[in-house]
Amino acid sequence: MATGDLTTLANVEALLKLAAGNDDESLLAELITEASSFAEDWCNRQFALQDYVEIRDGNNNVKMPFQNQPVVSINSLTIDGQSIPFSSSASQPGYFFTPKLLMLRGYRFTRGLGNVEIDLQAGFAEIPASVTRGVNEIVAYCYREGARIGMSSQAIAGETTSYIIRDMPPRAASILANYRRVAPI
Repeated sequence: MATGDLTTLANVEALLKLAAGNDDESLLAELITEASSFAEDWCNRQFALQDYVEIRDGNNNVKMPFQNQPVVSINSLTIDGQSIPFSSSASQPGYFFTPKLLMLRGYRFTRGLGNVEIDLQAGFAEIPASVTRGVNEIVAYCYREGARIGMSSQAIAGETTSYIIRDMPPRAASILANYRRVAPI
């Protein structure tokens, strides 16, 4: 499994009902890497747990959604160069957060351009099973399409078979849509 892959060779082989050690394993490994990258591009996000520094514009509010989600920890928060402490109770000023939202007590995200800096860790320690399933579907689709690239239908002995011509199968799109970031924050 290459770094950044969202599924494993064993998962794909199980879906395709292929034996381990089959002749197409190198092709499948390549398709897994390509499909994983495609899924992250299509969803406009990275899935693996990693560090980010978000530079944001202050909105003069006490709440701010994170650009990268889900957030698991915040290393530091500064507003207009001032360090904001973590608030460990409802009576203590500072910041607190959910996986999607950063909130303040006793402070505001003062209005400004690029005046909020959030050093955080976001993503999934384990890739969600549904994401893995979506990537498996894309890999299987690409693998099966290999014999009929560009073909929309085929007629044999008076019987016509039609093929889907899309970037990914509808079921994969439906699964991954739950993780897609479509609007900038």
